[in-house]
Amino acid sequence: MKKRIVTIGGGTGSFTILSGLKQYDDLSISAIVSMADDGGSTGRLRDELGVLPPGDVRQCLVALSQESQAVRDLFNYRFEKGELKGHVAGNIFLSALEKKSGSFSDGLEIAMKIINIKGKVIPVTNDSVDLQMKLKDGTHLKGEDEVNHNHAIQKTGLKSIFLKPKAKLDPKAEQVIQRAHVVVIGPGNHYCSIVTNLLVRGMGRALRNSKAKIVYITNLVNKKGHTDGFTLDDYVDSINGFIGDERVDYVIYNSQKPSELLEKKYKQRGEEIVRFDRSERKKRNYTVITSHLLGKAMQYGKADKIANIRSLIRHDSAKLAKLIRYISEADEYKRLIKKIV
Repeated sequence: MKKRIVTIGGGTGSFTILSGLKQYDDLSISAIVSMADDGGSTGRLRDELGVLPPGDVRQCLVALSQESQAVRDLFNYRFEKGELKGHVAGNIFLSALEKKSGSFSDGLEIAMKIINIKGKVIPVTNDSVDLQMKLKDGTHLKGEDEVNHNHAIQKTGLKSIFLKPKAKLDPKAEQVIQRAHVVVIGPGNHYCSIVTNLLVRGMGRALRNSKAKIVYITNLVNKKGHTDGFTLDDYVDSINGFIGDERVDYVIYNSQKPSELLEKKYKQRGEEIVRFDRSERKKRNYTVITSHLLGKAMQYGKADKIANIRSLIRHDSAKLAKLIRYISEADEYKRLIKKIV
């Protein structure tokens, strides 16, 4: 029987983990994707066409596509000149399908067939929503892009974070969570890619009721102004808080240091490597798996308007997938091996 793996996230974080999981034929993959993005090409399409955000969904489709590299590159092609400057071809394609079919979900079903994906991509909600945040000094941030570019959230203090209007969990997303063997949360921008999914009404209940192992992949670095000083344990506490219970079973943490040059670039941006000190906490209700997990450094084109806030380093997708596969089979190994001497 295939192990059923569900990922929850958005953007490049989901792209990374899905690219690795796709390589295993004995896995059944479902990607639940954030639907609150309103920046870059996606934001322009939302404003001009009134469509749901296609950007994060497009990245998941490309990651799971079994078509040629040329087709995947076409979906990710970003125009550099003219009226379409900054737009991504795949985003325009998904928006056109939504307009033609009458709904984002129907258009997505067509796209999954056209690009021949392995698994499913499911929007966390079919409602048109915006991420909003209130800070303790009275500041009201409206929209994911505004939240993403604010660098005073941690310093000022977070009062509340919510979706407006309230969003309902897609029934397909709830169904795959209930049937999953493993649910993977992250990696990704904490508030804008991860928490946005957990804020959807019904998500917390679905995760609390699921019998799946819940795995959290810790980010490589803290985001300036958002999670300054966050440790591995701080991230897990936050995730469990939004779920409404201590549901995280495993945490995957990168223990490999980036090059001095990349670490210097992050420090210049006011960002720091996420710390994990096993002596800082007496009791954890989750197992921490540490490994060398760094992938290749990333490069972004000039047409990418938000390249300055994107990550420079990424997890190694193949290594992450191996760890997820191991966790999915861990209980079977425990039953099989009685003792190692």
